[in-house]
Amino acid sequence: MTEQKRYIPTPDGFLMVLRQGGDACPLGTLMVDEDIPSAMLSGFGFAGQITFGFVDFEAREYKPKSYENLEVTNLTGSLAWKDGKPLPHLHATAGSASFEAVGGHLLAFEVGRGSMELHVMILRDRLERTTDASIGANILQLEPAG
Repeated sequence: MTEQKRYIPTPDGFLMVLRQGGDACPLGTLMVDEDIPSAMLSGFGFAGQITFGFVDFEAREYKPKSYENLEVTNLTGSLAWKDGKPLPHLHATAGSASFEAVGGHLLAFEVGRGSMELHVMILRDRLERTTDASIGANILQLEPAG
């Protein structure tokens, strides 16, 4: 069996289709392999397992909560760099079979039964994240890295 193609180029970036059981966040690898300076991301699909985080600024950490078998109705984020390494920043909303929705900062994700479709829209400038010491968060800098 041959390996399925994971992404194809589009006029403004890439379209990725991730399959059941796969990590939905191979975005750092894509950034390096395709020399992506920065990008915006959107997507939807099925989550076998998903972990959201809600930031606790006082403790300077995410409070995680995991779920199984949800449908991701919206995934959005940005792809930038920090200290020479890719740093995706993703948020999502997902719904259950009972039509209840949950969401937050996307900490971990495994594609569920079906697939996950992601549109990566490349930006022309290489953007960096720097840590804002006053809040302990990585903030996207709008000045191109030089």
